[in-house]
Parts: sequence; structure tokens; C-alpha cells
Amino acid sequence: QVQLVESGGGLVQSGGSLRLSCVASGIIFGENIMGWYRQAPDKQREKVATVTKGGTTNYADSVKGRFTISRDNAKNTVSLQMNSLKPEDTAVYYCDLYLPYSTVNYWGKGTLVTVSS
Repeated sequence: QVQLVESGGGLVQSGGSLRLSCVASGIIFGENIMGWYRQAPDKQREKVATVTKGGTTNYADSVKGRFTISRDNAKNTVSLQMNSLKPEDTAVYYCDLYLPYSTVNYWGKGTLVTVSS
């Protein structure tokens, strides 16, 4: 059973920075994609950034140049460095692990990021 645990959320002022981390535990083999998604109140969950096992990254246009995703394959961790935060970045951020060979998604429980203006 794969489990994902996020950490690092909190309250920050506009323009500030936060770093989110996620640890995946369980049996994980083969190609996988780890990423961060977010869901603001009354909005659908949206992709923030993803990174393949080989290091290929993909970002939502709204966070390009401000957020950086990285992963450590040996430790099964993925991090999201968020700089120049804006109030519209306020959301619950979810860690995701996608296994292409089985088309299965695993999700963490989420961590709240609140950016005050």
C-alpha cells in the first residue's frame, strides 16, 4: 500500500516563500510521476507541477518562474519550493504519485497554504 504524507504548509504573507515536502512509502517500482496539485475553496483541483522519475518537469502557467519542483528518487520524496507567493496561491496542496503502467493515482491528505495580502 502506497502512502503519501505532505508537510510544510502554513500561513505566509504575499511575496513570501514556502517549501512543501512529500514522502512516499510502500512498494513503488518502475516509471512514476510525482507532482503537486491544489484545490482552492469552491474550485476544482488543478495541477501545479509534476516531475518524472527522469527529472522532466511540467508547470502550470500560473506558477512558472515562481515555483520549483524537485524529487529525490532514492528517498521517494518530492518537494515544491514556492517563491513570490500570491493570495491566489491559497489552497490545499496535494501530493500525487502516478503510476503509468497501472494508471493508478495515489494522493496525500493535503496541506493548507494560506497567503495573506
